[in-house]
Amino acid sequence: MRWFEIALASLTFITALFWALDKLYLKKRREAAGLLGEDALPWYIDYSNAFFPILLAILILRSFIAEPFRIPTGSMIPTLKIGDFILVNKFAYGLRLPVSHAKIVAIGEPARGDVVVFRYPGMGDNDPDAGIDFVKRVVGLPGDTVRYERGVLSINGEPLEYQPLGSIQIRAGDNGPLMDGKLMLEQLGQEQHQVQNFDISLERGGMGDGEFVVPAGHYFVMGDNRDNSLDGRFWGFLPEENLRGKAFLVWMNFSDFSRIGEGIR
Repeated sequence: MRWFEIALASLTFITALFWALDKLYLKKRREAAGLLGEDALPWYIDYSNAFFPILLAILILRSFIAEPFRIPTGSMIPTLKIGDFILVNKFAYGLRLPVSHAKIVAIGEPARGDVVVFRYPGMGDNDPDAGIDFVKRVVGLPGDTVRYERGVLSINGEPLEYQPLGSIQIRAGDNGPLMDGKLMLEQLGQEQHQVQNFDISLERGGMGDGEFVVPAGHYFVMGDNRDNSLDGRFWGFLPEENLRGKAFLVWMNFSDFSRIGEGIR
């Protein structure tokens, strides 16, 4: 929610100015004039003194430590469900300034298999969704050659290992009909996670099949719901500067309380 981020930063800046003005100048004037007590405070100073510390704490928390996000679609099923509220580690890939997102401290880089939140780069200059927050899994690092064919992901010529977990029903899109599919355990790097595919895409291939060479300064991301995900197979590579952080915890789902506290991997 970029509008919330801008509003929060703006309110913090405005209240900080009034707070500093009062501490450095107005308070001394009131004392010299014999005006004491809370009733002597102008309303804008009173509100600034009350809310500035709270707004500053929230801004620091959201910008540099952890930020909440809500999962609106099923592109990361079965790892993340629609309605999950997740927490994102904001310093895992470096500290960034609020609003501008310019990196000020380099700390780490995404690893293959990380679930990341990022600003969607869009499919062209006129994409109305460009800039909104997406969540996907990093499957390709800078310099990697990624191939995806009939549900099998290959990195630099090496196919990943898959363990079948059984047949399931998968919804086409978020509100479409149910279709036959397969649930599988995918080994990506040192970690395992579940993915799902329609039977028909495993048998005949899907629209997202192809080979992709990840350029420097970019990553290749995919959803775990492989046939229901608008990801790098369709819009290209994720620029490093679009990263928002690493998803690590489900902290709430009002439709399924059993998911509270579930780690994301």
